Amino acid sequence: MAESEPFGQTLSSSDEFIESLMDTDLYSMGAYFSDRNPELVDEVIERSEAIEQRGLRRFSREEGVDIEETFRTLLTGLAVRYYKSVAS
Repeated sequence: MAESEPFGQTLSSSDEFIESLMDTDLYSMGAYFSDRNPELVDEVIERSEAIEQRGLRRFSREEGVDIEETFRTLLTGLAVRYYKSVAS
């Protein structure tokens, strides 16, 4: 029995692994964005997928978006997808 678990419950190794995934900056970033901007979740995921497919430079150039902003969008989309997959 894990000493830190209340009421004599123990976590399986898969539960422990999932909990460790939640203790990351990427998870926190995705959770924060999803909680603050639920109406933008689908859009940021779509844009990040487009950036992945086209690449940072090409997306930035074709969309007329600063490359740093393009990178932030990519990272936010990745974080939201990470958060959604771990939290589900």
